[in-house]
Parts: sequence; C-alpha cells; structure tokens
Amino acid sequence: MRALILSASFGSGHHQANDALDRALRAAGVSLEARHADFIAYLTPLERAVTAGTYAAWLRYAPGMYRAFYEWTDRETEPRALTGTFGWLGLRGMLRDVREVRPEVVVSSYPTPVALAHTARTRLGEDFLNALVVTDYRIHHHWARPEAELLMVPTEEAREQMGRWRIPQADVIVTGIPISPRFRELIGVDKAALRERHGLTADEPLILVSGGGTGTYRALGRVLAELANLGRRVQVLVLAGARGRGIQRTGGATLHALGFTRDFPELLAASDLVVGKAGGLTVAEATTLGVPLVIHDPIPGQEEHNADYLVRHGAALWARDVAKVRPAILRALDPDEHARLSAGATAVSVPDAADRVACALLRKLGRA
Repeated sequence: MRALILSASFGSGHHQANDALDRALRAAGVSLEARHADFIAYLTPLERAVTAGTYAAWLRYAPGMYRAFYEWTDRETEPRALTGTFGWLGLRGMLRDVREVRPEVVVSSYPTPVALAHTARTRLGEDFLNALVVTDYRIHHHWARPEAELLMVPTEEAREQMGRWRIPQADVIVTGIPISPRFRELIGVDKAALRERHGLTADEPLILVSGGGTGTYRALGRVLAELANLGRRVQVLVLAGARGRGIQRTGGATLHALGFTRDFPELLAASDLVVGKAGGLTVAEATTLGVPLVIHDPIPGQEEHNADYLVRHGAALWARDVAKVRPAILRALDPDEHARLSAGATAVSVPDAADRVACALLRKLGRA
C-alpha cells in the first residue's frame, strides 16, 4: 500500500502519532510503502517564517495573542482570506510528493495538509483516500476538514463536536490518539524495577515535567521552583528544555536533567505524576499508563481544552496560577487522591488507538 503520511512540526506530537500509525499498519500485515513528510518543509522560507515563526513567537512572548487567534478562527465567520490559504500554501511540495508516491491514501495528523491534498488530487486527477487523525481532545474549526473522507477523533465528545461544523457523522470514527506500542507494553509494569534500571530511588515520588517536544515551556522555571519547595522530598525528571545534563539537588527536589532520551516511555511508566503542559500526545501516553497530570500554563486554546477534558473526567488537576501549583501537586501525591486520579486517567485511555486508526483506514480502503 502506497501512503503519504503528513505531519507538521509545531512541536513533536504530530510526528509521533504518524510514526505510531506507520508501525500499526505494518503490524497489521500491510506491505507499506510510506513517505513521511512535514507540511512545514513544503513552505518557502518566507512562508515558514510567517507561519511557524509567528506561532513560536506568540507562545513564547504573547500567549494571549495566540488565544485570541485561536478563538477568532474557531467560528464559521473566519475570513476566507485565511482559510483559503489552506488549499495552496505549500502546494508545490504536495504536488511533488503526490506525483512521486502515487498514494492510495494520504493521511494527516495536522489539519492544513488535508485541504492541500484535496487541491493536489483535483489538479492531478489522482484518486486517493484523504484522511485526518485529530490529535487534540476538542474540535477547533480547523480540524473540521470537509475535504476529508475519513476523520479519526480521540473521543465520543470530539465526534459529536464535528457535527457542530456539519461534518457527516458517517465520516467520523472514534479511535483515540495513536501512540507508540511501547506504552501499551509498559501497562502494569513494576515501577520500582524501572526506577532501579534508570538510577532512580524507589521510595521517593517521581515527577516528570511535561515541557513539550520543543523545550519552549514558558513556565518551566516556575514549576521547578515549586517542586523544590514542596516541603517533601521528590525526584524530578526534566527532559525537553533541560539546561545542561546531570543531577542536582534544589531544595527538596533531586533534579535529573536528561534532555532528549529514547527512554521516555519507561521514564513515564516509572513516574507517579506528570506536571506541566497538556499536549495531545502527552495526555494519550500518560493516561495509557494511568499516570495523572497536574497541568499548569498549557498552550492557550487547544491545550486548555485538553486540560478541561482531563479535569472533567477526574484524570488531572489544573493549577491555573503559580500559587496553586504546589498545593495541587501535594494533593495529587496524596495516596487516596492519586488513586482516584490514576483511575480517571486509565478510564479515558485508549492504548490501542494506533491499531484502531490503522483498522479504520483499511476498512475505508476495502482492505480489511
């Protein structure tokens, strides 16, 4: 099966979802010839600076402006001058890949390439399934792509939200957000053994800081300061955004600055708590392992809605200002509250989401 699999490097989650889907298709016995492409790489340097550059600048320096943009575009009255760009921005790269791959399916984990693939299909007269994997827990207007014949969403709530934008319900399938099979393999693992393997202490709470794949979490310093002053001993894992590498003691916290590591699934499985952002992939991975979250300073818009979803389902606490971070963490580490939150996380998890996405694609293609 020839496939063009598209992501967008606004963070790392879209790439991870696509890698999980690729593996699930191969595990299902599909002889897959896949080209993975990044929508951002399709853009000219100027287009890249305007889109990705503006996004990064807003999140780092003016998150309120990004929230206003998110809300302004989440309506049917969104200007066509903006939505019209979806069908041509980066078109040269899309046309090239469609010509070279001759795909049976184009599947995207970011909304814009769906419109772009539709333009390429029309111009080239190609016939392929245009599919979308939604990696947020709420359907923003941009996720509701009428060009897609198959839209795969994380929850039943999201499926219902697609109806707000008049997407035919027959085209929407609830699959969950695809994650690496390694997380499913680690369900129920012995945390103490994992901690010993990674040089961590078994009898102190282990907290993993979620700063996003790009390491641009604005609140990292504030969160680390609160963790150092909990009034109890904890171990803290800092991956993306870690300054330097190594172990240091700050107040009551032993900080393990690791940076990028391929051991992330095991480290997450060994953890008692995730503290920080609420990206879609992080949420899907943590809930699969029954690890609760304490969310602080999520990305405006999509991550705030992810946080709201988790809180409503008893899987997380949301510390909306820095003064609430410490009490929220201490509450989440209380044995009874931790058990409640862990059960809530497990209840909303979809460990086999990648397999469900693969099956939905194969059924739509008549290959199942």
